[in-house]
Amino acid sequence: MQALWMLGATFLFSLMGVCVKLASETYSTAEIVTYRGLIGVVGMFLLLKWQKGSLKTPWIAGHAWRGLFGTVSLWMWFYSMSKLPLSLAVTLSYMSSIWVAVILFIMSFWQSRGKHTVHLSPKLLISILMGFVGVVLLLRPTIRPDQFGDSMIALCAGFIAALAYIQVRQMGVRGEPEYRVVFYFSAVCALAGALGQILHSNQLVTQHGGSLVEARGLLLLLGVGITATVAQLAMTRAYRLGNPLVAANLQYVGIVFSSTLDIWIWHVSLSWISWIGMVVILASGMLASSYSSKNS
Repeated sequence: MQALWMLGATFLFSLMGVCVKLASETYSTAEIVTYRGLIGVVGMFLLLKWQKGSLKTPWIAGHAWRGLFGTVSLWMWFYSMSKLPLSLAVTLSYMSSIWVAVILFIMSFWQSRGKHTVHLSPKLLISILMGFVGVVLLLRPTIRPDQFGDSMIALCAGFIAALAYIQVRQMGVRGEPEYRVVFYFSAVCALAGALGQILHSNQLVTQHGGSLVEARGLLLLLGVGITATVAQLAMTRAYRLGNPLVAANLQYVGIVFSSTLDIWIWHVSLSWISWIGMVVILASGMLASSYSSKNS
């Protein structure tokens, strides 16, 4: 059952990516982030009422940092999806598992300084080197020179997402319920997106021809929010039901889903070197997840 929940979550996240990319033809990244946040807030509030939960929390600072890291990462990820092939943007952002492992090692090293020596795990070292090789293989034959900056944004999105995951993990250890974490993250997304729209209001009016209402676009925005919210709940259930290492590794099936959708919808053609790069990144992420699971 754990595997089914995780596979469902990865598939829904892939559909979210499709909705983001299609919606970006009409709407700005700020608008997409706003809708993703608003739908998440409504969904989590209804879940909270159903479970008779509370929004009161002693971890205000933790939610603030998680919201900041998560929103910045989400914003960069959505932007990179609008500029790059979906499979490329998703694969680069999935480097987050490798960054999580690196951050956990640095935290362990810093906390134990002067007490005992912390050795760099061969598994972690191999995963880092494999991740670097995979990125090089994926980028060199695939992107045009003008896409290099957008690819770096996707890569940075994965690193910042790793900081958000660490924060979520710390709050989980302290007993903070998942629905509360997702609610406050969604609220920060909605507020940040609304602020972005206000700052670029003239640009948005020009972009939409004076109207922000467009049926196809609104359906896509709803698709982003609904798929992201349901996927997040399914992923949380998968991690809660069983081995976190199994859930983390199944997450990488999302690369396969996104690549398939990329080929089917946009007829993207990737070279064999690019496919090898994806496989290498997938394998390195699995190694890094294994390290993170044992050191969290």
